[in-house]
Amino acid sequence: MSNLTTAFLGVAHIHTPDFIRRVNARSGEITVKSVYDHDIARGELRTAEMPGAVITSDPSVILNDPEIGSVLICSETSLHKDLVVRAAEAGKHIFCEKPLAINGADAVVIADAVKAAGVTFQTGFAARGSSGNRFIKQEVLAGHLGKITRIRYSVCHQAALDGWFDTDWRWLADTSLSGGGALIDLGAHALDLVISTFIPTEGEIVRVAGSLGNRVGRYGSEIDEYGTGLLTFASGASAIIEASWVDPSLRSATEVFGTEGQIQIKDGDIYYYSKHVEGADGKTPVTDLPESTPHAFEFFFDALLGKELPISLISVDDAKLGSITMERIYKSAK
Repeated sequence: MSNLTTAFLGVAHIHTPDFIRRVNARSGEITVKSVYDHDIARGELRTAEMPGAVITSDPSVILNDPEIGSVLICSETSLHKDLVVRAAEAGKHIFCEKPLAINGADAVVIADAVKAAGVTFQTGFAARGSSGNRFIKQEVLAGHLGKITRIRYSVCHQAALDGWFDTDWRWLADTSLSGGGALIDLGAHALDLVISTFIPTEGEIVRVAGSLGNRVGRYGSEIDEYGTGLLTFASGASAIIEASWVDPSLRSATEVFGTEGQIQIKDGDIYYYSKHVEGADGKTPVTDLPESTPHAFEFFFDALLGKELPISLISVDDAKLGSITMERIYKSAK
């Protein structure tokens, strides 16, 4: 069996423990040789969770190591530009946690470096692989909803109510390190779905507007605890993306409307009406769905191992467009 040698460049992100669990579960395929983080105590904590890994205080040790073929960048978002560009120039394949950058300018620099180096790139937008989102894309591309009119994606949880960022992950609520609050954190997933699903049929995003809110103030009054972006495509279709750190329980539905069909995901069930699909009456949940795929993080290693992927890796250009568009939404809101 092939074995990939990788390393972490930054372990700040809240998803890092899950990624460590995933690489440990693939022992024999994946070996984590080194870990870097500018916070040595944090780096040592995570290094101890990976048998055989060693901590380093200098990212150059990882970047100059010929045994290390790939890097996992889970740093604060503000450090992505420096770490990704250096990794690309060193010829390392790159998994970079989402969002790609804190602003559009950094995203352009990152994307240019990755493409110039020709390395494999992946980012952490896991929602593309869910059965429901795969189903929506499948039916939209087939034209079964007619002309798309309205789209809505919502990604919410209770982080600011329950204090998820009070200690280890506090940087996520520091805009200088994260680029923003709930909208850039969770809304990035919704925006990625809009970009990957609807640009192929509706054309470019030509206008954006945004609204940000703060009602609890657990992490200060300036951070957005919830937010909404309104996007307009060249076709005239509109999309709403929503995100919140202050939703206590129920989650908003995903909805896609067209002139000849509509899809709604509510509480895990998918309701589908289409003039073109037999049995799609909108009254009973759909059961014939594409399979959910493994996490985007798993796909990164599957691609490096030459395995067949059920969906493609997320392109650095899509990730770049997400960061550019998100910055436009924040500027509109402010």
